[in-house]
Amino acid sequence: MQLTFLGGPIPQRGIGVVAPFDFALDRELWRWVPDDTSLYLTRTPFVPVEVSLDMARIVSEHETLREAVRALHAVRPEVVAYACTSGSFVGGMAGEQAMSMAMTEAAELPAVTTSGALLEALAEIGARNVAIVTPYTKSVTDSLEDFLGEAGVAVTGRAYLGLTREIWKVPYRDVAEMARQAMVGAADALFISCTNLPTYDVIPYLEAELQRPVLSANQVTMWAALRRMNVSAVGPDQALIDPAARLGIGPVPQLPTGQTFPEVALAGQALGDGEMLEALDPPPPPDDPLLN
Repeated sequence: MQLTFLGGPIPQRGIGVVAPFDFALDRELWRWVPDDTSLYLTRTPFVPVEVSLDMARIVSEHETLREAVRALHAVRPEVVAYACTSGSFVGGMAGEQAMSMAMTEAAELPAVTTSGALLEALAEIGARNVAIVTPYTKSVTDSLEDFLGEAGVAVTGRAYLGLTREIWKVPYRDVAEMARQAMVGAADALFISCTNLPTYDVIPYLEAELQRPVLSANQVTMWAALRRMNVSAVGPDQALIDPAARLGIGPVPQLPTGQTFPEVALAGQALGDGEMLEALDPPPPPDDPLLN
C-alpha cells in the first residue's frame, strides 16, 4: 500500500481576505474555491456600530486595510480581497479605486474589492441595466445605486430589507422574494448585495426562474480574486462562472422531491401530506454575544 498522503497535504495557493468584524459566512466563500486553493481570512477591528453608512466608512479606512493586508502577507497569498460591498461602494468609484490601491501597495500583490469585482463581473456578462436586492436600509441601498450610476450602470428595480444587524440569518426564501420584487423593467441581470447575505445555493434557481444572470457579492468577490490567479471559481449552473449556463438559462433545477424552486424551496409551502422542504436554507450560525 502506498500512503502518498504522508508526503503532506495538497500544495495550496492562497487568497487573503479582509472581511468586516461581523462577517459570518466564511463557509460560503470557501464553496466557490477549488480544493487546491485556500482562503486566509482576517477581520477588521470590532466597533459597536450597526450596519449603516457610518459602519461602511469605518470598516473601509485605509489604515485598517493596510494593517490587515500586512498581516495576511505573512502567509503569502497570491491576491488579496476586501469582502464587503458597502465598505467598497460608500466612497464612490474613486473611493473603491483608492482602497484597491492601498491594499496593493501594502501587500505588493493584486487586490480586489467586492464593488470593484461587481463592475468587472457586469462587464463580463455585458450587463448595463441591473435590478438590485439588498438587506440594507434605504440610505445604504441608495449609495449602492449611486455607485452603479457613476459606473454607467442603470438600476431598473430594487428591493431591500432595512436591516442593521444579523444579516447572515436571512433565509433564502426572503432573498428570492426580494428578487421577484426587484426584477421589473428591462434588467440585464440581478445583483444581490452584501457579503453577509447567504446566496450560493439560491443563484442557479433564481437564474432559472428569472431567466437572467444572477450575481451576488460573495460570488463576484471570489470569482474576481481567483481570476487574477488564472483559476476558475466553483459554481455549477451559475452564469458568471459556468460557460454552459451563459449560453442560455436552462430549466429550473429539480429538487430531490421533484418540486420546483419558486413554490417550495423558498416559499416554504407544504408538500403533499404536509412535509415542509426548507433544506436549501443554511443553518444559522450561533448568536454573537458581542452584537446582542
